[in-house]
Amino acid sequence: RGGAADFTELIFSASPIVKAVMGLLLLFSVISWGIILFKWWTFRGIEKHSSTFLDVFRKSAKFSEVQAVCPSLAASPLVGMFQAGYAELTAQLRLPPREPVSPGTPAPRPTLKSLTAVDRALLRASSIEVSKLEKRVTFLATTASITPFIGLFGTVWGIMTAFMNIGAQGSTDLAVVSTPIAEALIATALGLFAAIPAVYFYNHFTSKVKGYASEMDDFALEFLNISERNFT
Repeated sequence: RGGAADFTELIFSASPIVKAVMGLLLLFSVISWGIILFKWWTFRGIEKHSSTFLDVFRKSAKFSEVQAVCPSLAASPLVGMFQAGYAELTAQLRLPPREPVSPGTPAPRPTLKSLTAVDRALLRASSIEVSKLEKRVTFLATTASITPFIGLFGTVWGIMTAFMNIGAQGSTDLAVVSTPIAEALIATALGLFAAIPAVYFYNHFTSKVKGYASEMDDFALEFLNISERNFT
């Protein structure tokens, strides 16, 4: 209990500059943990919805059946890709045939005018979905890179204060310099406290995003294969 009280006293007795550094580091840490919890919850929902969506997609005989379940699985980036590809597919199939049909002749089977256009629609949707997945993750990289230096600035300032106290009192006694140095080291500790989890979760989420991007590439190929088999 005494150690905790001494630690709290060190924080409140720090110089205004060191207090400002500590407050800034605490702010970075709080925002980072908010992003970490939000992304963890979001990615958990993505994995659950993507798994369900792929099951429906591979078992359904018609794209219209898949489209019907999309609103309930909106967290999955595959849903956004499917809807973009399905919209392009539907737009092309609704176009009138290039050659007029004679009266009494059965209407020809609708065919795709351009499979490349469907591929472009899927690619554009994939880029949008990856951007959504990466949103706010870059703040973790910023936190990981900048907070150690902010903490170091607080440490340097505290050590400067310690040496100024030595000069002002003309004494090198440990009691004179220990408190300012301890205050300075708290800034470094807070900087590391903010940076270490930010580094870990930035790498973790970046790896997750790469995995989702690879899954989207595989889905795009699967969608194109089905479209080519049935509509060309």
